[in-house]
Amino acid sequence: MAAVHPVDEVLPAPRLFALGLQHVLVMYANAVAVPLILGGALKLPKDQIAMLINADLFACGIATLVQTIGIGPFGIRLPVIMGVTAVSISPMLAMAAMPGVGLTGIYGAVIVGGLFGLAVTPFVKYVLPFFPAVVTGTIITMIGVVLMRVGVNWAGGGANAADFGAPGYLLVAALVLAVILIVIRFASGFLANAAVLIGVTVGYLTTIALGWTDFSGIHEEPWLRVVLPLQFGLPTFHLIPCLTMCLVMTIVFIEATGMFLALGAMTGREVGANDIKRGLRADALGTIIGGVFNTFPYVSYSQNIGLVAVTGVFSRWVCVTGGCIMLALGLIPKLAFIVASVPQCVLGGAGFIMFGMVAATGVKILKSIDYVAAPRSTLVIAISIGFGLIPIVSPNFFHIMPPELRPIFGDGIILTSIAAVSLNAIFNRTTREEATEDAVLAAQGASHI
Repeated sequence: MAAVHPVDEVLPAPRLFALGLQHVLVMYANAVAVPLILGGALKLPKDQIAMLINADLFACGIATLVQTIGIGPFGIRLPVIMGVTAVSISPMLAMAAMPGVGLTGIYGAVIVGGLFGLAVTPFVKYVLPFFPAVVTGTIITMIGVVLMRVGVNWAGGGANAADFGAPGYLLVAALVLAVILIVIRFASGFLANAAVLIGVTVGYLTTIALGWTDFSGIHEEPWLRVVLPLQFGLPTFHLIPCLTMCLVMTIVFIEATGMFLALGAMTGREVGANDIKRGLRADALGTIIGGVFNTFPYVSYSQNIGLVAVTGVFSRWVCVTGGCIMLALGLIPKLAFIVASVPQCVLGGAGFIMFGMVAATGVKILKSIDYVAAPRSTLVIAISIGFGLIPIVSPNFFHIMPPELRPIFGDGIILTSIAAVSLNAIFNRTTREEATEDAVLAAQGASHI
């Protein structure tokens, strides 16, 4: 009888549940952060934010099952957890600020991005040379820098708070940050991996004790509610948001390719071109599912790949169990309502860790570059980050641009991406083999987020 590969091993049910729950805990804070960010930007009422969280978790579960179990040409069949990509947050915030776009316009862009992903999957190997470590590292660094602005606004109580920066908000954010750091420093295993969730929980309980949290309306929420597609209306399609989401999917695909290669090396299962295509198709299909269920783009989560490395548990059925747990959580509105009630200052302390680690990961990837062999890489990095900082340092710098183009020129991540790809193509020459090696290095760095 042939031995079962560790990736395909089915563990006993109690272990499957415990390890699957651990994966959910590691990704949960980031998964619910996006609905909270976008819902806050659009000034949605709490019950609608709760619906977003429910739909988000439900779609996460579906996408994870597709990726891990595999359905025909979809799914890499490795221990992968799917979640909302951080790359999409800033572009979606820019879309939310565009007149006439709103949630339905964002969902239309998400669907187009997923369809674009399906269309370009066969050609990813030809695009890879344009995204070596110098490009991906620069982009990921800027993602962290741009998102840190969100974390700072959270810590101050919310950008629109009348008492922004009040001492109470700052103290709670500091408490959350301190708890996370203490858990990471002194805990190990499961507790260390759940440090962000533990810190947010402590901060949340503190604000409840202080009477800052409003649970009014929770009694109207049912215990069980089926997540239906198109809850917020039919998607609408606008050119610039759709093009922006296609760029997001391009960046995501390059990062995901590296993560798949790294995960294959980690688990001892060879990952070939066809495997990568199946994984990317699942990412694209997950994004389409997200748009249909009125949620967001879904991709393979890097922090959960890091968890696979830490635990040494390679069974994909652990992640299948995690997907089932997320499906169940997505059907419990009261839980989503409670999560939606987390004060922004609590998320602020966690944001410093989460977003700061994204930037640190980009720096780590940039460290892998051979600057002696490619001395002009420093020029690519410097100018690209400089372009990305323009809308942060001077939001009105590109005010002369047409309104249709402002989401591009007002987004530091997109400006950095365009500059990095263009400058690298001009000053450096990257072969497909070198780009593949760079993708693995990028994934190894990203797995420590």
